[in-house]
Amino acid sequence: MGNHIGDHAVVLGGSIAGLLAARVLSDAYAEVTVVDRDVLTGVTAPRRGVPHGPHAHGLLARGHQILDELFPGLTPKLTTDGIPLGDLSGDIRWYFNGRRLAPEHTGLGCLSATRPVLEACVRDRVQAIPNVTIIEQCDILGRAATPDRGRVTGARVQRQAKGSEPEVLIADLVVDATGRGSRTPVWLEQLGYMRPAEERVKIGLAYTTRHYELESDPFNGDLAINPVATPKYPRGAFFSRLSSVDDHAELSLTGLLGDHAPTDPEGFEAFAKSLPVPEIYESIRNAKPLTEPVRFGFPASTRRRYEDLGQFPGRFLVTGDAVCSFNPVYGQGMTIAALDTLVLRDQLEAGIPQPQTYFRQISRHIDSPWTVAAG
Repeated sequence: MGNHIGDHAVVLGGSIAGLLAARVLSDAYAEVTVVDRDVLTGVTAPRRGVPHGPHAHGLLARGHQILDELFPGLTPKLTTDGIPLGDLSGDIRWYFNGRRLAPEHTGLGCLSATRPVLEACVRDRVQAIPNVTIIEQCDILGRAATPDRGRVTGARVQRQAKGSEPEVLIADLVVDATGRGSRTPVWLEQLGYMRPAEERVKIGLAYTTRHYELESDPFNGDLAINPVATPKYPRGAFFSRLSSVDDHAELSLTGLLGDHAPTDPEGFEAFAKSLPVPEIYESIRNAKPLTEPVRFGFPASTRRRYEDLGQFPGRFLVTGDAVCSFNPVYGQGMTIAALDTLVLRDQLEAGIPQPQTYFRQISRHIDSPWTVAAG
C-alpha cells in the first residue's frame, strides 16, 4: 500500500462532486473507482444523469479557486479553449427588482462555461490520474456491509452490457455522489439505521433554456446579463456569453411558483420579452437558434441532516447534492461540492475518514448558503 491508507475507494456518481472526491481519494488509496450509469468518456454535451446540464450554471469564486488548486492549469486550459473569464461582480450585469446593481470589480473570478464543458474538462484531468478508473454505463444497486452492518464494505453494481450480472466492488471506503436523487436514506433504513431528517423548502422553480448564435453583441465585454427573479418581478433570466471566439450565447429563463417559460419558440420569446431588461429580447429575436427550448423543473431546496444522526455505518460518506440540493438560482451547488472535497481531503490526511466528524464539518459550510437558498 505504500503511504496509502487503504487499497480501494469507490465513488458512486461521476458528476462534479464525484470527480472531485476521486481526485483527493487518489492520494490516499491505491486504487479509486468511479461508477456512473451514463456514458462519460468524450462527452461534452448534456447527459441523462444530469438533467439540469443544458441550463445555466454558476461556479462561484471559491469553487473556482478550489478547482484550480486541485487541478493546476485548469483555468488557462479553459480560457485557451475560448471560455470567457471575468469578474463575478464587475463583468456581470446583475438586476434585482428591475434595477441594475452598480458594477464593482472584486477580484473574484468567474468562468462562463456550460456545465457539460466544465465537467468534461475536470473529468479529463481525473481520468489522467493513473490509479483512477471510471466505469461507465453501470447501474448502482446498493451497498455491501459487514454481517453486523457496522460498516460498508463495498457497492453492489451491475453493468448495462447485455448478459451482465450483479457484482460487488469491494472497497475500504464508499462515497455517495449520486446527487439529489441519492438512495442513501433508503439504504440506511434497510441496514437498520435511521433515515436523516430532511428539510424541504418549496420554490417551484423551472429553467427553460435555449442556445443562440447572436447577430450582434449585447454584452460589450461582459460575461452575462442576469435579471434575478424576485417577488416583485417573479420572472428572471441568465443570459451568458459562452465563447470568446464566436457569438454563441445561452439564455435560461426562470419563473417561480409555477410561472414557467414555455418550451415552444413563440412562447419562449414572449416570456423573454416580458423581462424587465429589454436588451435580452432584443438580442434573441433576430438571432439564430442553435437548440430548441428545453425545461428543467426544480420543486424544492432539500437538505438531509446527516450530521444529526446518532449512528452511521463506517467507511461510508455522502457528498454534494446528495447531502444538500440548493435553489440553483444562486449557483451554489458545485462550490459546496468543492468545499466538501476539502473536508474529505483533511480527513484523509488524518487517517480513515470518520462519517460523523465529516458530516459535522461539512454542515458548517452548508449553513450559510442554505440560509440564502432557503430564505
